[in-house]
Amino acid sequence: MSEAEFFAALTGSPNDLALAVQALRACGQPFCLIGGLAVNHYAEPMVTLDADFAITTGTGATGAFRSAGFIVEEFPHSINATLPGSRLRIQITINSRYGAFPSRAIAATVFGVPLPVASLADVIQGKLWAATDPARRASKRTKDTADIMRLAEQHPEVFTMVPVGVLPSFDEIRPKP
Repeated sequence: MSEAEFFAALTGSPNDLALAVQALRACGQPFCLIGGLAVNHYAEPMVTLDADFAITTGTGATGAFRSAGFIVEEFPHSINATLPGSRLRIQITINSRYGAFPSRAIAATVFGVPLPVASLADVIQGKLWAATDPARRASKRTKDTADIMRLAEQHPEVFTMVPVGVLPSFDEIRPKP
């Protein structure tokens, strides 16, 4: 079974991620994959049904997704989209602190779909923002911290990207000098 077939079995749709990337390309704004699927690009994959993207501006995104058959919900700093029949949740962040992520993204293939993925440093930064956001549920913050730990296991340079004292549980696995 290919990665694309595995992902299709999870989401219930053979091409939902590809259609989302096509819609993002159609709106003409720079974008990149962030969140759990981006973590999966850099570390041993774990199942997630969220595809999170950063986009520099939402101009044209809603129309592009609707034209591709997605159901769209708009919020002040994000757009959520779902394809009928799919369990994949597309979450598009339109936030200035993510604005430079697309310019530093790398070309990659995720579950058979070519797309830009945030750089490792940007994935870490996004996960740090999420893990330290007191407005997020504790379970989500714990998952974000675990994602940073997963990345550090594969990429030791991550230990230098996370300031000491920010994530106490991460500090517990930090190599001792």
